[in-house]
Amino acid sequence: MLLKLSRTVPLKKLISSKSFSTSAKNNVKVTVLGASGGIGQPLCLLLKQLPSITQLSLYDVLHSPGVAADLNHINTPTVVKGFGPGELGNALQDADFVLVAAGVPRKAGQTMQDQFVATSRIMKDLAVACARENPKAIYGLISHPIISSVPLFCEMFQKANVYDPKKVFGVTTLGVIRANTFIAQEKNLNPSEVHCPVVGGHAGITIVPVVSQCKPGVDLSTERLKMLTKRIREASAEIFEAKFGTGSVTLSMAYAGAQFTTNMVKALKGEKNIVETVYVRSDVVSGAKYFSNQVVLGTNGVEKNLGIGKLNQYEQELLEAAIPELNRSIDAGEDFAAQKV
Repeated sequence: MLLKLSRTVPLKKLISSKSFSTSAKNNVKVTVLGASGGIGQPLCLLLKQLPSITQLSLYDVLHSPGVAADLNHINTPTVVKGFGPGELGNALQDADFVLVAAGVPRKAGQTMQDQFVATSRIMKDLAVACARENPKAIYGLISHPIISSVPLFCEMFQKANVYDPKKVFGVTTLGVIRANTFIAQEKNLNPSEVHCPVVGGHAGITIVPVVSQCKPGVDLSTERLKMLTKRIREASAEIFEAKFGTGSVTLSMAYAGAQFTTNMVKALKGEKNIVETVYVRSDVVSGAKYFSNQVVLGTNGVEKNLGIGKLNQYEQELLEAAIPELNRSIDAGEDFAAQKV
């Protein structure tokens, strides 16, 4: 079966695409949680341009009605509604796909664990509300650190007896976008024509670029490959340093979230063989309950897990080194879910 690696297509082309097959859903409602933040606002601006989204609901503790009013002045068909404190249930009502972008931005000197501690209370409260208000929706998390936030979210859905592992996952598209971009820069290629799988997690050494499976194939020296791997893994720090410690990843994450949503909506509308990269509960790799790799999206979320394919020796070594850190992050999410706070 020929699978469409649609995430390598520029977002502009995805937005303008009208090549949908018979629709599984005629009207698609998308909700963004954390819609007024540094990621949320540019994300919602991009989503407003998707003609395939019938309604876009925005929720945040501040400013969402104002953001919605601003977006509704844009001449596209998507209707935007803003919801504030006490209105989360209304924002989630009848949503088909929910993007969770809420959290606390990274601050100078913070480790990944520090950021999770700052964000975990928010994520837990949102998970409880989502499980109660709309357990049938598909949930894509982009709140960092994804590798801890997703297990926390899933545990809360399990406590509510509404957990479906196909419908709750982390959106790790940004790792693939970065790998494609950096490889293209290295080899003087068009980034939109490069596809490099990225597996594992979504932070630091948990990120494993599978350059051996890159299309088109690229030839890199061992030294350049190690430098490229390091850059992909430390890309967030590169942005943080470029912003002089006063900001974190926002615009590129918003772009990745919009690109994923474009493909998720296509799948919801019945288009087949839509491939994306998500961090999801699976048994793809022995010893890790959650793992990021390519999947086929469908009307119920993850339709098929495509695994990781064949790795070369260097990539296998990267993967083996990533598993312990990945498990520490998974444990942190599950442990916080178990706390009675």
